[in-house]
Amino acid sequence: MTPPLAPRRPSTTTHHNVTLTDDYAWLRDPGYPEVTDTEILDHLKAENAYFEEQMEPQKPLIETLFQEIKARIKEDDASVPAKDGAYLYWRAFEMGGQYRKWWRKPVAGGPDELILDEPALAEGHEYFRVGALSLTEDGRFLAYSIDDDGSERFTARIRDLRTGALLDDTVPGTMGALVWNADGSAFLYGQVNDQWRIDTIKLHRIGTPVADDVIIYHEDDIGFQCGAGMTHDRKWIAVATGDNTTSEVRLLPATDPLAEPILVRARKPGVEYDVESHDDTLFIVTNDTNTNFRLATATIAAPGDWQERIAPRRDFYLTDVSCFADFFVVEGRENGLDQIEIHNYAGGAPKRIAFPEASYTAGLDENPEYAIDTIRLSYDSMITPDRVVAYDVATAAMTTLKEQVIPSGYDASKYTTERVEITARDGTKVPVSIVYAKDFPKDGTRPLYLYGYGAYGIAIPPSFSVTRISLLDRGFAFAIAHIRGGDDLGQQWQLDGKLEKRWNAFTDFVDVGRGLCDLGFSSPGKVCAAGGSAGGELMGVVINTDPDLFGAVAAHVPFVDVLNTMLDDTLPLTPGEWPEWGNPIIDNAAFDLIRDYSPYDNVKAQSYPPLLITAGLTDPRVTYWEPAKWCAKLRELKTNDNVLLLKTNMGAGHGGKSGRFESLRETAEEFAFFLWQMNRS
Repeated sequence: MTPPLAPRRPSTTTHHNVTLTDDYAWLRDPGYPEVTDTEILDHLKAENAYFEEQMEPQKPLIETLFQEIKARIKEDDASVPAKDGAYLYWRAFEMGGQYRKWWRKPVAGGPDELILDEPALAEGHEYFRVGALSLTEDGRFLAYSIDDDGSERFTARIRDLRTGALLDDTVPGTMGALVWNADGSAFLYGQVNDQWRIDTIKLHRIGTPVADDVIIYHEDDIGFQCGAGMTHDRKWIAVATGDNTTSEVRLLPATDPLAEPILVRARKPGVEYDVESHDDTLFIVTNDTNTNFRLATATIAAPGDWQERIAPRRDFYLTDVSCFADFFVVEGRENGLDQIEIHNYAGGAPKRIAFPEASYTAGLDENPEYAIDTIRLSYDSMITPDRVVAYDVATAAMTTLKEQVIPSGYDASKYTTERVEITARDGTKVPVSIVYAKDFPKDGTRPLYLYGYGAYGIAIPPSFSVTRISLLDRGFAFAIAHIRGGDDLGQQWQLDGKLEKRWNAFTDFVDVGRGLCDLGFSSPGKVCAAGGSAGGELMGVVINTDPDLFGAVAAHVPFVDVLNTMLDDTLPLTPGEWPEWGNPIIDNAAFDLIRDYSPYDNVKAQSYPPLLITAGLTDPRVTYWEPAKWCAKLRELKTNDNVLLLKTNMGAGHGGKSGRFESLRETAEEFAFFLWQMNRS
């Protein structure tokens, strides 16, 4: 087959006295989110057929990788039961199951009860995902939401667990948590509008028409989205609204969610805060005085009068607080590594939990109850499989409750991990987490898988993965570049990679790649890079600027048509994205900056590395036409014969295929693509 070539149909727009020409704008169906244009669908199908034809010789390798990865997963796996009131709750997969079943049993004794059967609900659907799951305080009613097409518009239902009956209540177009009131007669939910923004919080009473649902809160700012949650003591329902840089929280008594909301503090641009509660005291994590955040307290009577409880620390990035009956837990990062501290309400020095490895990931696990003396933690590293640990707050004793089982076998002593720092071109030291086989030669002869994201303040943890072992055993090293734009080293690290400093994220990634080559982990042309969504944007930029560095690149649901998307405020996420990227509609400098790096706008006549692009037809986050247009322009302009593949999931969205094994097959496809390009198998 010859690669599909999309016809050029120039369309123009003018912004800030600059005329933009887009030859492939026609790939956007004007009826989106419905995609019915037969020419567009035929083009996507042709790309899929080309993908299948090009990958056909790799099918045996894909199957081998898939079976390898699947064999490392315990098929009949179950979570550790967690006590919540009168019941123990857990979830479990059955042998061969793509989806979980959710169970409970009485603490006092009795039979296991199946409370949610995902495999039955997923039957007949190409895509399936549970969005939220919430139980009433007395354990009688279960509210849950499902998405069966990847559009991330969830439908909420209610099951009476005493009778097993599915109630008639059906609430469409929800997103986020479902939060019950104290007596279990009603729940709050977020409603998605036509632009896929959660701008309204409503209250639904059991047995009443959805048309009668009460609006609890409506957000007028098109850049803000809202959601509801419950404080851990279950006294308050928190209704939060905000964008990527600003937040505002209102509290409703769980006993009366129709009461007048208590505004904790009015929004102030650039100030973020989250709220927990203990007795009549609010615990507030905020960046109002420092980008490393601090912990403040306030009373319910004066919620905006914040008193400092834990001052911001230069070397500690405070990320969360969890309140329990007799103590509270602070989570954060120090030098990019997770830390957990136990604090007494009465004061005194905190107790920091020590972890055994130099690089790891740790955090609170499931702790549904408020009055406990032992907390559950999760722990893993790039060579240590996941563990669930019970930590005795009084004695500091740790008990392992569960270790991730790898049925096909795993020997951690065969691998090593390290954390290095690469000096970027502006002198900034960028941390990198690396894992590789102990016999890996650092002589530049081997391929390197380099992963990056670098946006929204999302840190990429150095965690364990059963999938990457297949690459390590075939001679790859695997590295995570903790580039600016994420908050791996604190919020300032994020700020130094966004808006006018956005180029730092891109150059950090390139500098990390070249720095690792200098250290012998690979060499230019043998670096395989991957990223998704905003990480796909990263991939698009770096192959424009430094194509020689990369031997192959995978860009999953890539945000590559940045300028056009940020210029279109009718798209679902655009207004809420302006604090991250800038608003090129009103800001000439933002327009110039985005135009300077936007991957689609900067494709040029040059050699490009082999490229695998994925998309989702129903994806509301990165619309399908972004990768489709990018691929079309690359096909038009690239000057070499390196393979260029576009695979569009016609029945899935941003996360790709659902089901634990189907998603593994897509990982196997990516790995096979890299192994093919690196001449390894």
